[in-house]
Amino acid sequence: MRTPSVYVAEELMPFLRAKIAERLYREGIRQSQIAVYLGITQAMVSKYLAGKYKVPPTEVAERLEDLANEVASFILFGGSREEAILLVTRRLMELFQNGFLCRFYAEYAGVSEEACRSLFSMVPSRGEVLEVLNTALNELLREEKFPSLIPEVRSNFAYSLPSPKSPEDVAAIPGRITSVKGKAFALPPEFGASRFVAGILVGLAEIRPEIRSVLNIRYGEDVEEALKKAGLKVARVKTGGLGEDEAIERIVKVFEDNVYNAVIDEGGLGVEPLVYIFGKDPVEVVEKLKRLVRHL
Repeated sequence: MRTPSVYVAEELMPFLRAKIAERLYREGIRQSQIAVYLGITQAMVSKYLAGKYKVPPTEVAERLEDLANEVASFILFGGSREEAILLVTRRLMELFQNGFLCRFYAEYAGVSEEACRSLFSMVPSRGEVLEVLNTALNELLREEKFPSLIPEVRSNFAYSLPSPKSPEDVAAIPGRITSVKGKAFALPPEFGASRFVAGILVGLAEIRPEIRSVLNIRYGEDVEEALKKAGLKVARVKTGGLGEDEAIERIVKVFEDNVYNAVIDEGGLGVEPLVYIFGKDPVEVVEKLKRLVRHL
């Protein structure tokens, strides 16, 4: 019987482990250390580095490569093996829960997509969403250069439940993130603490349900140049003169034809230019911000 666990073990994990191994090896990690993190033999690591692994369909491979980079970065930042395992498990569960992997699993197992979706219909609790956002927020606040990226209107950092229907389904920072004596400061996240960035995530749920987190920072030529150097895919909008709902709609609309890592809002009369950084979760958003910061 081809259960989801068999599908993951046979079709996904070999490729995912190989891509994590490739990234870690490029960063100078020894094969023996990589083997310990991945829970495999050094001989298997060598096999992966030689390109001897099965490649899944293109769409799946792209998602797994993104996940591999996230996990490898997490390990390079000092994350433990246990935490890395939990991270991979959460991400794969999310890909099943949002229906992405169900399409491919259904074909592999000869079952309907609806049957797969019914297996993974569990929704994370509000407590889990707050916990993930708070963990990422603490990492963000430790970034030394972040205070210089807080705009005059201050920053907000949000993470939604799957398929949010209103701002009450989105956790954000009450009072936003501010800078006090050169250090970033924020209160613990709460649900319903934002209208604008929450509204963006609610709008995106209709067209890009995998995007559930967003952070806004200041705009400047230095930031735009750093976005380019970091290899982040960027779109541009201009919301000056628009009402709040219209501005939200304009930002969301750019995602109809493509997926972007960030959106530059040029602002306008009375509207401060901003950059919105997007991700599937707050951890990914912070990783993208760190990539940007390295090029400032």
